[in-house]
This record gives sequence, C-alpha cells and structure tokens, in this order.
Amino acid sequence: MKTLAAGVEGSNPTLNIIIFAIFVAITLVIVFWASRNTKTASDYYAAGRAFTGPQNGIAISGDYLSAASFLGIAGAIAVNGYDGFLYSIGFLVAWLVALLLVAELLRNTGKFTMGDVLAFRMKQRPVRAAAAISTLIVSIFYLLAQMTGAGTLVNLLLGVSGDVGQDIVIAVVGVIMVLYVLIGGMKGTTWVQIIKAALLIIGALAMTLWVLGRYGFNFSSLLQHAVDKAGGGAKGEALLGPGKQYGKTGTSKLDFLSLGIALVLGTAGLPHVLMRFYTVPTAKDARKSVVWAIVLIGVFYLFTLVLGYGAGALVGADRISKAPGTTNSAAPLLALELGGPVLLGFIAAVAFATILAVVAGLTITASASFAHDVYANVIKKGKVDSKNAEVRVARITALVIGAIAIVGGILAKSQNVAFLVALAFAVAASANLPTLLYSLFWKRFNTRGALFSIYGGLVVTIVLIVFSPAVSGESTSMIKHADFHWFPLSNPGLVSIPVSFFLGWLGTVLSKETNDAKYAEMEVRALTGAHAEKATAH
Repeated sequence: MKTLAAGVEGSNPTLNIIIFAIFVAITLVIVFWASRNTKTASDYYAAGRAFTGPQNGIAISGDYLSAASFLGIAGAIAVNGYDGFLYSIGFLVAWLVALLLVAELLRNTGKFTMGDVLAFRMKQRPVRAAAAISTLIVSIFYLLAQMTGAGTLVNLLLGVSGDVGQDIVIAVVGVIMVLYVLIGGMKGTTWVQIIKAALLIIGALAMTLWVLGRYGFNFSSLLQHAVDKAGGGAKGEALLGPGKQYGKTGTSKLDFLSLGIALVLGTAGLPHVLMRFYTVPTAKDARKSVVWAIVLIGVFYLFTLVLGYGAGALVGADRISKAPGTTNSAAPLLALELGGPVLLGFIAAVAFATILAVVAGLTITASASFAHDVYANVIKKGKVDSKNAEVRVARITALVIGAIAIVGGILAKSQNVAFLVALAFAVAASANLPTLLYSLFWKRFNTRGALFSIYGGLVVTIVLIVFSPAVSGESTSMIKHADFHWFPLSNPGLVSIPVSFFLGWLGTVLSKETNDAKYAEMEVRALTGAHAEKATAH
C-alpha cells in the first residue's frame, strides 16, 4: 500500500491530526455535559424525549447521512457518473418510503425499540428475541461500512501507511465511538449528530459552491470537463448516461435492479433511523422532524452530484482509483485540490465526525435492542430495575458491539462504503420491513408469521451475500484469493425481499393464532397517537 506522501502530495498530516483532535475534544465535552441527566432507561435510550422536532430532524439527517453518503457516493459518481448518482436517488426515495409507511406509526406504538412494535400484539419473548437479533445484524453490517470509511480517511489524512497502521486507527475510532455511547447515551449521541450534520452540510455547500465557481456556475461546463478528464469521446460520455457500472450484461442489469430495491425499501427497516423517532415528546414533533430531515437530506444529495462530477473533472478517475481507499477518497482529494491542506483537514475531520456520529447511533440502537428486548423482556420477563440493570447491560453490549465493529472494519477496509451500506439495506429490507408492514397493516398477522419473516429473511439474505461476488470470486471481493460464489448478484435484495414477504404470509396462514382486539388497539394508537405519550413516558 502506498504511503500518504506518495499517494496524496500536499497533505499536512499534523494539521489534520490537530483539527480532528479539536473536534473529538469538543464533542467529548458535550457528551459529558449531556450525560449528567442520563439516569433511567428512557434517558439512555430515548434522551428523555426532550428534543424538539427541528433538533431531531437535524439529528436524523446526521444519522442518515453516513460515510456512504459523503465518501462512497462522491467516489461512485466521480468514477461511474450517472450510475453512481443512483445511490443518491435510492437513498433519498427510500426516506419517503420510511416517512409514508412506518415512521410516525412506529413512534405512536413503540417505546424504545422495533421489538416494542412487533411484540405489541404477539407473543412477547420469541418476537422480541427475533427483533433484537435482526437489529444487531443490520447494525453490524452498517458498522462495517462506517469503519471502512474511517480506514480510508486515515490513509489520506494522518500519513499512516501499511495495513497495521490503518488497523490501529480503525481501532482508535471504535474506542472513541464506544466512549460516546457509554458516557452520553442517546442524548450525547444526538448532540454529536446535530453538530456533525451542521458541519457536513456547511462543508459540502462550501465545496459545491467552490467547484461551481471554477466553472462560472455553469453545471454543463463542469460535466464537459469531467467527460474530457475521463478521456473524452465515447469513454468520457459514458459518465453522463446509464450503463457504465450497471447494464453491460443481463446480470449487471439485474444487480442494478436488486440494488435499487434494497436501497428504496431498506431505510424503512433500519433500526437506528427508526429509533430516532422515540426521542421527541409528541407525534406532532415527529412529523416536524421528518420535514426537517427530508429538506436537509435532499439538499445534501444534490451537493453530491456536483462533488462527484467535480472530483471527476478536477482530480480524475485514474488518480482516485490509485489513491489509498480508491473511490472512497474522491471527496478528500477534491478538497485538497480546491483548498489545499487546510480544506482537506476540515473536510476529513467532518467525514470522521460523520463516521463517529453514525457508529455511535448504530451502537446505541443495537445495545438498546439487546438490553431492552432480550435482557429485560426475554430473560427477566419484564421484571427488571430499568434505572440500573437494563442500562448497565446496554453499556456492556455496546462494548461487545464496538469490538465486533473494529474487527469487521479491519477485514472489510477495501470495499466501497456505499456498496457495504447497500448490503445493510438489503438485510434491513428483507428481515425487518416485511414484518413491520404486516404487523402494522395486516390484522391476521401473528407470531409465527413474524418469526418466519425475520429469521427467514435474515438467513436467506446472509446466505446469498456470503455466496455472492461481494465476498468471493472477483478482484473487488472481500476475500480476494478464493471463489466459492454461486449466486450471481452482488446485492441479494431482488430475491431476499420477496422471499421474506412470502415467508411472513406462509407462517401466518400456517398458524391459527389471532388477536383482533390487540390489533384494533394498535391500529387506533398508530393512526391517532392516542395513549402513545402515556405509553412511552416511562
């Protein structure tokens, strides 16, 4: 692997370290400040439901705009043009699906986790255990992507060369993330996400205006320069239309369709995004937070179009592909090209902030799901001191998840971040979304249907991922010197999502269990918010 000096000339590692250290110090102070009132389970999991709609909307955008949004998409657009921008479109449209189908309904029926909603009218212990397992697996997949982004930035930022140095800094990022969660709980994590969202959007806006300014604020001129930099002619023009990455063969067209389905349906099943709706006091605040989030997320994805083509025009796909981190390095390299070491230091610190905020949100979601669903309701059968024992278990779980994320991030560090996130979306869309939709909208749905859908969706998705080109058989696979793939698609969503919906239906019709009264109560609560505040206040 190249050293930083060889890969990115003009960077100032000392300056980068100082900027990053300042950010970490400020956010740790804020996390300590926020932790003063974190005493009960409600404080730790849902920040005492003390955030306003706008505050929560900014935090949701901070949670949603991950390293995939900033590093992965910019790189995908720089190298693959139109096909790379499809990630932006997929992530944004996915948010609308989450808004229209599940967000507010979950806020009105749950308390802390997705398991609360699924267990509302079903057998508590098996359904909560299944929901917790699914949440943990989705969170770990997503964590892999963020830790991979951390490793990329380390190579570009701190002058660390070689695999061992990169692995050490991935471990350091994991430790800082766990500190945020252990000390601050959801309140501290939320404030980190608010700060990070503001910095990310301001940084992206500044770079967008800077890039456009280079071309007289003429987007067509920017596109032409990107085409010329890519070699001009048919090769360069390929950046402006579909098919450069997907569509060359029948398999790649199906892979694109599978990716699109996973992106659009996955968000509505992502536990760490859905859990944010429990941090506001009322359903009205939940709706306000959705409006703020959609505006901020939509604007940011427009920025990625300019940043991606800007990186293609000013840096070039060849230089990006040869840099440490390959496509994930496009945004930092563009910052270096525009504003030199100072802008690179700021943008890289913002990207680090992005990773830290998102992994903290993921970790607290996974640890809350295990402590609340498995420990408190499955093992202790609801008889637990929520002020001490449940929160203590959540903190221990956060340590374990942090360790898993560090090891996984080291193993997956060469993968494109946006692609890894797409795999997490596929798991969420297959294991969580069918169960949530059936639970909220199908009166006949029962415990066996939920278990079939969650476990069936998890098994099918993970098996297809393990035996796909994403893991083995290609030069970009996680395991480069082996080939045991038999499933042709890199993203399994096209197969796994319909199979999970089918399994949910099959399990339901094979069981005679019904609970019409509970469904009627859940329907009223979900649609009107009646009793929701009372139910979630403790």
